[in-house]
Amino acid sequence: MRFRSLRRRAAKTAAALAAAVLAAVGTAAPARASAPPLPRLDITGTYVTGVSSGGFMATQLQVAYSATFKGAGIVAAGPYDCGQGNVVGFEACTLGIGLPVLEQQAVTWARQGRIDPVSGLLGKPVYTYHGTLDPVVNDEISDAGVDFYRHFGAVTTYHDQDPAGHSWPTPLGPVACPLTSPPFLNDCGDDPEGEMLTAWFGGVNPPNTGTPRGTLTRFDQNAYVPGGYGPLRAMDTTGQLYVPPSCAAGAPCRLVVALHGCLSGQYLLGTAFAELGNLDTYADTNDLVVLYPQAIATTLPVNPQGCWDWFGYNGPDFAVRSAPQMRAITAMVHALGG
Repeated sequence: MRFRSLRRRAAKTAAALAAAVLAAVGTAAPARASAPPLPRLDITGTYVTGVSSGGFMATQLQVAYSATFKGAGIVAAGPYDCGQGNVVGFEACTLGIGLPVLEQQAVTWARQGRIDPVSGLLGKPVYTYHGTLDPVVNDEISDAGVDFYRHFGAVTTYHDQDPAGHSWPTPLGPVACPLTSPPFLNDCGDDPEGEMLTAWFGGVNPPNTGTPRGTLTRFDQNAYVPGGYGPLRAMDTTGQLYVPPSCAAGAPCRLVVALHGCLSGQYLLGTAFAELGNLDTYADTNDLVVLYPQAIATTLPVNPQGCWDWFGYNGPDFAVRSAPQMRAITAMVHALGG
């Protein structure tokens, strides 16, 4: 299939998904209920994962802040700085400037001090998942993301065999594996979260399959966003945090930052990503805290699908440490103790 056809299909798919979600749940204002700040915990290491726009944002965070994030999990996304200011085209990933130029761009920015040294990626574990039936992110884009990490010496694990649509794969998902539809949580008969955590940590305890032991709460996101008001940067006023009892009681715990995709923030899907994403289940049995930052749809900046800024709607510096959304997320990490 020609890349131009893939691009057209991606655009049509995104538009159809936006219409389907908005028709189902309507438009919603960002949450404004008062919420407490993040608690201070004993965090021993921080990791980041995400799907779709959240996957691209996870890559940006891992590369720009390689000293902060010990590993990454990239789902249905591509390489660092892939957007290049174009949400649909993906030209930087498969055509146009190409992957070597993206790699050199990272080296240049690191030398300029705009991102952490690329040597910080050496030996870092990176888990990548891509479905063979993904209508939005094609194989070339996902492959380029893996190749980018390998170029800088990351230890990569690549799961690219499931017939999955554009989604977060989870054994708790209500959506059939091949589909691309809300809430974008697909059951493909396996456990990618367990695979990802094993790639990061070398092994994990089995997940909690019963009643959640921890607590999922909302926190004040405004406190961490540059300017003090999330919607100015297409972020909600509150985010979500899952804390198991052991971590709340002061035990040393690792932190996982989990980023939803487009059309999947709490303003549309509530707590679905946290409750069905299969990370909280492992958090209960492995002393993990899970942070769920929240993006929203906005008119200004232009972000109608509530995506994370992986292509520049907040300005041209979206992929470097000065990017507003990345500054906000890393501020949350540091507030928790990471």
